[in-house]
Amino acid sequence: MPDTIRQIRPFVSAVLLTLLGAALGACSGGDFGRTRESMRSDDMHRWLGAEVTASVGLRPSQFQLTDEERQLRDLAYPLIEPPLSRPAWKSVFGDYKALPSPWRQKVVFDRTMYGRTLIDEPHRSHSSRYAQLIEDVRNDTTRFEPFFASAIRVIDLDKKRNASMARVSALSPKEREDAVERMQENSLIIQWVQQCLEQRVSSYRWALERLVIQAPDGMAADADRLIGELAAQTANPPVQAQPPYGRAVISKG
Repeated sequence: MPDTIRQIRPFVSAVLLTLLGAALGACSGGDFGRTRESMRSDDMHRWLGAEVTASVGLRPSQFQLTDEERQLRDLAYPLIEPPLSRPAWKSVFGDYKALPSPWRQKVVFDRTMYGRTLIDEPHRSHSSRYAQLIEDVRNDTTRFEPFFASAIRVIDLDKKRNASMARVSALSPKEREDAVERMQENSLIIQWVQQCLEQRVSSYRWALERLVIQAPDGMAADADRLIGELAAQTANPPVQAQPPYGRAVISKG
């Protein structure tokens, strides 16, 4: 019997190590919706500029991002990514993907998507659905001020950049092009966020209306108040990116 036990122990240890390795591997994607570390980099959101300029027939700048421009893109992504767009299991694995600009012809905004996802996802009660809606609206409200504070700084610096070009000695055509393209990038990213905020308000209202008729609850008043606050902020942003590009955004629902 002791010999048998000694033979079994290495096998059991190997199995346990294999299971532990698999568990750790599953966690490598990040937890609590965070992006896996291997996906992180200082310029992980640089693609926003390339995507938004390409979608309107412009070229992205080849200049390196400044600290302010990098922060603008980092703060923009959470407001661009649609709420509830990632299933819970994907959030656990830190799913991260590039998103199409709203100027892409194939992009269709469905204001019902958020509400249908919220209602269809398993919840312990309708109260938890209201709580999720309230949390999402609050998150957007919290992100609003930091993003637009960053946008104000970037636009102010772009104005100085534009004024300085006339005084730069021996400015090459390529340098001028890259400077202009970077200013266009920054402006378009801000407009992208503005459009997404308008869409989010529309989606939240649709979701709340459906929750109210399916499961009336006192929490609806809190949700309605918060959506109203976000709508007021969105309708009066502290900065307007110029020049505005046509809002050829298809909507349904």
